Amino acid sequence: MKHASLELLRRAHPSWRLLLADNAALVMSFLHRAFIAPNVRSISGPELASQLEDELHGLREQHGDDRYPRSAAEYLNEWTDDDHQWLRKYYPQGTDEPAFDLTPATEKALEFVTSLDRPQRASTESRLLTVLELLRQLTLGTETDPAAHLASLESRRARLDEEITRVREGRVETMDAARVQDRFLALSATARALLADFREVDQGFRDLDRATRERIATWSGGKGALLDEVLGSRDVIGDSAQGRSFRAFWDFLMSPPLQEELAAGLERVLALPAVQELDLDPRLARIHHDWLAAGDVTQRTIARLSAQLRRFLDEQISRETRRIGQLIRSIEEHALALREAPPAGVVADVDDFGPELRLPLERPLFEPPFRPVFAGGAIEAALEDVPADALFAQQYVDRAVLRARLANALQRRSQVALSEILDAHPLERGLAELVAWFAVAAEDPGALIDGDRTQVVEWENALGVRRRATMPNVIFTRPSLLARPKEPPA
Repeated sequence: MKHASLELLRRAHPSWRLLLADNAALVMSFLHRAFIAPNVRSISGPELASQLEDELHGLREQHGDDRYPRSAAEYLNEWTDDDHQWLRKYYPQGTDEPAFDLTPATEKALEFVTSLDRPQRASTESRLLTVLELLRQLTLGTETDPAAHLASLESRRARLDEEITRVREGRVETMDAARVQDRFLALSATARALLADFREVDQGFRDLDRATRERIATWSGGKGALLDEVLGSRDVIGDSAQGRSFRAFWDFLMSPPLQEELAAGLERVLALPAVQELDLDPRLARIHHDWLAAGDVTQRTIARLSAQLRRFLDEQISRETRRIGQLIRSIEEHALALREAPPAGVVADVDDFGPELRLPLERPLFEPPFRPVFAGGAIEAALEDVPADALFAQQYVDRAVLRARLANALQRRSQVALSEILDAHPLERGLAELVAWFAVAAEDPGALIDGDRTQVVEWENALGVRRRATMPNVIFTRPSLLARPKEPPA
């Protein structure tokens, strides 16, 4: 709401330009009568021009021939140009006769002007209930704690149990006329706004399609990348915020039980005496049918945009194919021209005279890994004696020997690195001995294990295979001998 932004909006936005137009009364009254009142999505050019001529004829009889001097076709062309954008002119598939539809900006302006003369009645309670319900859905829908979900469900179940108990006892609470009218006004406004949103969805899809075409028109990459770009455009349109919202709404609306519930609910609500006292919009009686019709138009728009993108891709591929053919013919013509007088020296190099073939059967087939199957059952005690020598054949690393080597190294120096000790005394027990060295360092308060610097240690196992491990740098200092822990008793 800054001054500069509002100035730009006043000059550029079609809704604001319509409100400031000299013939705004003509434009709004005619478009409302032609599109909004009968809830028509599209009107052919000749039919709309005929209706506008009748409208102009009636106004000229009332206000004089000089009030609106131009023809209906001139007015329609003006309302569709880039300076106004109050109508959208397009050609339906399979016909060369133009059709017209309202733009979202025009529908916004019409809704605003209609609300100025509409009796104002605040739907405070119904809006408050809507806000509370949306807050509950947002809170519960973003909660990751299962206990919080369970507590919310139990609270809702407790409220339902209380209401069921009251109904069984015969204490049925009904809304009075004021509350009925309050909720019906909120329902009516939401239903009309939802019907108007379909033009916004259509316009959003067309904007996405236009942006995709601009990217394709300025494409400078290869054909494969272009194919990914074009075929991905359908996913871009469908996965956009408008596309996901519309798809969820359409899937929900296409449910037969929901359609029956909407039809029965509207019929019952519109027959209430409190609702009959209001100034009803005649479109509300069949608003669910209008939703289906408008949604079908949007679905056809998505399908038409996808088909147009595929045709555009076919045209791009055809142009590239013709270009390749022209290059091949140009090469052949140059080759024939040079056949009698070939150039001297090396003209081109060929790496090999034929491709290298690798047959599929030359590759080894997949061999599934062996999976042992363990038989279940109770474990029985063995009756025979089993030799326990294998239990004592494991590797054992004596830490006392390692500490003796450390003390010997620290007698000559104030500090020594583990890598220097391993250079003098290579690992004999492999990884187990290396882990024992780290255990000695962890127990030694004077030792430093530096994880920022690493070093590589190599050894050879009993089978003669070289092993390598990357470990942190370990430094021992001389005071560590004083703090050497005692060996636990055997």
